[in-house]
Amino acid sequence: MKNCKWLALALLATQPAMAEEMIQWWDVSATALHGTDYDLAPSHRQTTITLETAGAWKYGDWFAFQDFINFNGSNVSEDNTTYGEISPRFSLGKISGKSLEMGAITDVSLAFTLEEGEGPVTSFLYGIGVDFALPYFSYFNVNAYRRDAISSGNNSDGWQLTPVFRMDFPVGNSTIVFDGFFDWVFSADNQGYEENFHFNPQLKYDLGASIFGDHKKNQLFVGVEYDYWQNKYGVDGINQNTYSVIAKYHF
Repeated sequence: MKNCKWLALALLATQPAMAEEMIQWWDVSATALHGTDYDLAPSHRQTTITLETAGAWKYGDWFAFQDFINFNGSNVSEDNTTYGEISPRFSLGKISGKSLEMGAITDVSLAFTLEEGEGPVTSFLYGIGVDFALPYFSYFNVNAYRRDAISSGNNSDGWQLTPVFRMDFPVGNSTIVFDGFFDWVFSADNQGYEENFHFNPQLKYDLGASIFGDHKKNQLFVGVEYDYWQNKYGVDGINQNTYSVIAKYHF
């Protein structure tokens, strides 16, 4: 499974070289994050390096990331782990060649996500994605999924709602970006896996534009990430509430 995931990430990252006429836009970034007070981990203090790719192509769009997590603490028997997701969507509007705009809705897609990492976390999600054009938002999308747990020991079957968003605020010759997501597992199939809510926004300042001007705009960001996870991993009563400092670079 891991080899398949890395192959998919590599294919996504090299799409322009493979079929330039198919790609509408694409992006690859790396983020360094450091924070404390993480629950259900070998150490409450951890550092994470995240590689991400996102883009749109002729028949849809994609987002994928890979976390490399290091647990910073004494007496930690397992000092690192990995986790990643691949989330392609297939636009019904693009595939049909017809506009699906209706009010604030701009498009509807078939949405999929593969969650994979160390431990019993592998799950396949499938459902419907809806794109909205809302005031003050650069984008606002909502995906409604059915969750199917794949790996042994994973009992996270159920239903999930995942909005993702971004807002841009001009500040002088730079920009402050507020973006993020939340995952709401609002119906769990199995006893012992609780409904849970994970809110993960980031507030970032475009430092590259501030220092180097417009030719480095949307490239180097610094800021903070807030992470609130009620019933983390579906464990009743484990409510994570923490901040981290981040630096993000877009290649």
